[in-house]
Amino acid sequence: MIAELPDTVLATFIIFCRIGACLMLVPGYSSTNAPAQIRLFVALAVTLAIAPLLLSSVRDLVVGAAPLSILSLIWSELLIGVVIGLTGRLFFLALQTMATAMATAVGLSNIPGTPVDEADPVPALVPLITVSAAALFFLTNQQWEVLRGLVGSYRVWRPAEGLSAEAVLIQLSDRLSETFLLALRVSSPFVIYALIVNLAIGLANKFTPSIPIYFISLPFVIFGGLVLLYLTSYEMLLEFTTAFSQWLAG
Repeated sequence: MIAELPDTVLATFIIFCRIGACLMLVPGYSSTNAPAQIRLFVALAVTLAIAPLLLSSVRDLVVGAAPLSILSLIWSELLIGVVIGLTGRLFFLALQTMATAMATAVGLSNIPGTPVDEADPVPALVPLITVSAAALFFLTNQQWEVLRGLVGSYRVWRPAEGLSAEAVLIQLSDRLSETFLLALRVSSPFVIYALIVNLAIGLANKFTPSIPIYFISLPFVIFGGLVLLYLTSYEMLLEFTTAFSQWLAG
């Protein structure tokens, strides 16, 4: 048993490479509001909790393996963890991008908000939407689905097989198109609202060029945008949370 201890520790570290890399990027766990030491401790705790389920598939790869093979395995596991975490992160990055477009559509782009997960200031509407989505991530217990998906990833991307550059590009490009189509779908009412409002303001400005229509209409545009947000926020967040949970389940 003592002779097998170094191999067990090395296999656990290799499992940690995939889990730690994923949790440093995946939404919820990777929040910058949590100190890096806390996130590292969570990654270690998760690794030790699920390592007994995965040791059998990893220990055989390190027993008697050459140092170069172990180093290649470590880099492969880090890459797989980064791909999984970044894929989940794309959902929230797409939502943040479209939330910025929504703030511009309703005239709130010039009102600065307090950055939550970002270092740069963003419009006030963006943290409201992204924090709500992050809260639903935990309220719907999707953080446990992330761990279940990590365990299941060992059946899809086996440590011995690694991950090719072509597979990484296909995975990221597919998810990138899927996430931005999802974000465009949930923000489509605001896109349509912006088109109608800007067309109406442009026509009114043509008929009355001596009156500053844009500045007069700005409070009404903001009020209409807030009413639209009140009416569509539930369906918007429900659609986003459902799509994200379906990706986790897959």
